[in-house]
Amino acid sequence: MGAPPSKHPHVLLGACCALVLGLAVSRPASAQSEQSAFADQHGHVEPPFAAMSDAALAMRDSIVAIARAQIGHRYRYGGESPKHGFDCSGLVRYVMSILDVQLPRTARQQGALGLAIARDTSELLPGDLLTFSKGKRGISHIAIYVGNGRYVHASKKAGKVIETSIDRTHSPLYRMWNGGRRIVPADDGAAGLAPATSAIPPTLDDTLDTSRR
Repeated sequence: MGAPPSKHPHVLLGACCALVLGLAVSRPASAQSEQSAFADQHGHVEPPFAAMSDAALAMRDSIVAIARAQIGHRYRYGGESPKHGFDCSGLVRYVMSILDVQLPRTARQQGALGLAIARDTSELLPGDLLTFSKGKRGISHIAIYVGNGRYVHASKKAGKVIETSIDRTHSPLYRMWNGGRRIVPADDGAAGLAPATSAIPPTLDDTLDTSRR
């Protein structure tokens, strides 16, 4: 058996966020000099994600780190904390709240925020949200994309928070995956938190949290 969860998850996660933010935002002068020298020798070179600001990159790194820190915590319908467990939207809300981004409670509400991203892993960035639905019932499950075709979510079938691959074609979630929502921008613009659809009553309406996934 592993070590018991910390009695102070907010303190540990706060320290983790501070470390990640500090590493992501700071750029050593030596690294900048090496990049400039390389550009001088080989012409103008755009590094990966050059359009993304340091602040946005730091936020995305923090989302991924906090989401992964919840892996192993139990699934609980209506839960939104490490102590009491998580359902899918409770996990997303908790992770974002650590970074002072307040989201609505349900998967359907959260899936109406931000910018729509195509059902294509090449279009996704770490920290994007993934939305899932079945038929015409609307968005019923939500997850956090962590990069490399993988995501973290609170799984009722597994009974806990897990990390898994989008490309598991045998999984019901693969067929239910709609695409993504971008809450954290890819540049210095404001986060896209304006709802893309009409207001939805704030109820615990993660309807497919009773399904096997």
